[in-house]
Amino acid sequence: MLSLGLLLFIGLHLIPVVPPLKAQLVRVFGENRYKGLFALLAALGLILIVAGYARAPHGASLFPSSVGAIHAAPLAMVLSFILFAAANMKSHIRAWVKHPMLLGLAIWALVHLLANGHAKATLLFAAFLAFAVIDLFSVIQRKSYKPFVPAVKFDVIACVSGLLLALLVMTFHRQLMGVAVVPWGA
Repeated sequence: MLSLGLLLFIGLHLIPVVPPLKAQLVRVFGENRYKGLFALLAALGLILIVAGYARAPHGASLFPSSVGAIHAAPLAMVLSFILFAAANMKSHIRAWVKHPMLLGLAIWALVHLLANGHAKATLLFAAFLAFAVIDLFSVIQRKSYKPFVPAVKFDVIACVSGLLLALLVMTFHRQLMGVAVVPWGA
């Protein structure tokens, strides 16, 4: 179930890496129907990932957890969540980084990959890391970036909301994922 969800979710998100394929799908289905099908299938893929990860056994330990990654994870998550928040705002962060969501995803996946060593975590985080790297190279090559005029207020919003969301996730990480990651966690 986890593997199927990853294939569906990441496979869909890799369609733009092949512009002629995306253009053909848009021609066949129409722009709105393409977007609707994409959203529906991506949601199904995400549901399969979450349910599959929850049901999958840890599996064999493929490598020892990195103590450095475990200690760096809280700071890395704050940075990731700020980048996620900045991805859809006209912020200086987005203007400078260009593709903050992909960079945030790569940081999130890498630190989690190194902090875990069991099979299902390796599959999940390695798949997302590979996707982030492939898509980042693709968007850079395709020059997929629309210039805009940044405003400081969006940087403030991205930083505050990213920090608050990261703290919230860290606080309830044990209840959500079964692993306490900070001393103050619930």
